[in-house]
Amino acid sequence: MILIDLALGAIVIAMVLSVYRILRGPSGADRGAGSDMIFFGFVSLVALLGVRLGTSLLVDIVLLATLVGFLAAVSLARLTAGGKR
Repeated sequence: MILIDLALGAIVIAMVLSVYRILRGPSGADRGAGSDMIFFGFVSLVALLGVRLGTSLLVDIVLLATLVGFLAAVSLARLTAGGKR
């Protein structure tokens, strides 16, 4: 359980640093990468919380959120590329 608590703390620190990247990012791509990092950090927090609590109910939520996050990352990459393939 101590390792899970340390992992939760490390993810929270990474999310705080991502907020800094969003606020100070020089370009839209930096802000997009920061927002993706926050989203996937949140998904990993939910997954680790499920492991910590010993429940498998959060697995479906994590899988669905990961799919939505991947599609959002692809859409953001296409937007920053100017709509080119």
